[in-house]
Amino acid sequence: MESVQAIKQRFGIIGNTPALNRAIEKTIQVAPTDISVLVTGESGVGKESIPKIIHQLSHRKHNKYIAVNCGAIPEGTIDSELFGHEKGAFTGATQTRSGYFEVADGGTIFLDEVGELPLTTQVRLLRVLENGEFIKVGSSKVQKTNVRIVAATNVNMFEAIEKEKFREDLYYRLSTVEIHLPPLRERQSDIHLLFRKFASDFALKYKMPTVKLTDGAIDILVKYRWNGNIRQLRNIAEQLSVLEQDRNISAETLRSYLPSANTNLPAVIKTSKSESDFSSEREILYKVLWDMKSDLNDLKKLTMELMKNGNTKDVEKDNEHLIQKIYGNNTDDDALYEEPVQETEVLSIPEHTSNSETIDNSQDKYHFAEEIEEEETLSLQDKELELIKKSLERHNGKRKLAAAELGISERTLYRKIKQYDL
Repeated sequence: MESVQAIKQRFGIIGNTPALNRAIEKTIQVAPTDISVLVTGESGVGKESIPKIIHQLSHRKHNKYIAVNCGAIPEGTIDSELFGHEKGAFTGATQTRSGYFEVADGGTIFLDEVGELPLTTQVRLLRVLENGEFIKVGSSKVQKTNVRIVAATNVNMFEAIEKEKFREDLYYRLSTVEIHLPPLRERQSDIHLLFRKFASDFALKYKMPTVKLTDGAIDILVKYRWNGNIRQLRNIAEQLSVLEQDRNISAETLRSYLPSANTNLPAVIKTSKSESDFSSEREILYKVLWDMKSDLNDLKKLTMELMKNGNTKDVEKDNEHLIQKIYGNNTDDDALYEEPVQETEVLSIPEHTSNSETIDNSQDKYHFAEEIEEEETLSLQDKELELIKKSLERHNGKRKLAAAELGISERTLYRKIKQYDL
């Protein structure tokens, strides 16, 4: 079995932090077996190195090694890419095609960004992991394959499972052994080593002197967060190698190449409604219903005043605040004599309203209020009919004079005559 240091030199891995060494040790131990491996870590930490080591140290090293980026293949064609298809299986399938699992039989398949797989493809993959069987798209023939699967993801798999974006049974089949690669910010002692390696490579590639960092620049380099990890560090080294004329990079120069959003922290946003939110909404609804009931009672009071006095001008003057509350600025005669509102249903507020402070839950109070409303509603129509009859008789059926006496428009009186069939 090769040592950790020998594997690092063989595969060009730079760094000596304990977390990195532990990941490589696990890789060396699991490589000779056929166990499925899941490599986890942030984007840009170098997860693609682990499956290469596993393949080269396994008995499958003389067979095919295929790396598949699951996030880069469209959902409609990924089943065909992985498992193949028969001629005529779909539009454009002009010939039979072998998928990666058929081509890599006896070898290793690296499924990068496995968390992006569609749920239907996850079911097919689970079958391959369990018994080595798959079916081509458009075929009914079951085929066998002997493939070792190494998967990688930068997604939090437990969150994906909770959101039903990834199958739990597939996760446990893939992660028989899980190897985690630490982010670059947890490998501070390795950051400058990696930069020097990249700077040396780019100097050789572009045939120019190697860039070097001052002490101040090294301090900034090591303390930077590196959200893009090794990939971001490599890009910065390449930019400095190509763009800077002065090969000694100062702290100020390096800072100008680093994104300024480094210190931004993620905000925690509450997305779910608590039980108390729903309780307050219910109380607001009950309060609105109670206010409506109060307005209707005020409207009945105003109507009764109109019927008793007969003179709308005096009633308007005495009950100005009431009219403004009910009608706003629209206080013309027609508005005061619109069709009567059916208000009895508003009082049927549930008796179990225990959380609202604005509603009295006394059954006697509701019962008493309903009796009064019912009695007043029945007498209102009779009184109105009686007044209209008396006024028409007094003016010998002349609607214009009767309307003037009643304080309503002739159009409203005509509507009432039709309504009561006078």
